[in-house]
Amino acid sequence: MDKEIDITVVGKVMEVDVTGKLTKKDYEQFVPATDKLIKEHGKVRILFVMHDFHGWSAGALWEDLKFDLKHFTHIERLGIVGESKWEHGMAIFCRPFTTAKMRYFDSAQLDGAREWITQD
Repeated sequence: MDKEIDITVVGKVMEVDVTGKLTKKDYEQFVPATDKLIKEHGKVRILFVMHDFHGWSAGALWEDLKFDLKHFTHIERLGIVGESKWEHGMAIFCRPFTTAKMRYFDSAQLDGAREWITQD
């Protein structure tokens, strides 16, 4: 299966589109982009959009945990857009690892998610 991660940044908002399974190598792209955005804006907003998403490799889970601990207070909003119940459950599971306002959106609500992530 093809795997892809695509990052778009506008102001203090980062949209991360992922397909397939995240690996440690994906975090080598995602983490520096996030660190740069935090350095520029202090607090940032991230919209994580999953298409045919299959989770994380073990190495990616470790990188994700380190990222969550490092940026516990740097993310003010985190939107998760997904296609299945387990992705919604993942959004609930992530809540203790961040102080961000979090919200899950079904893939059909992508426009609404983009609106929510940018509103004041």
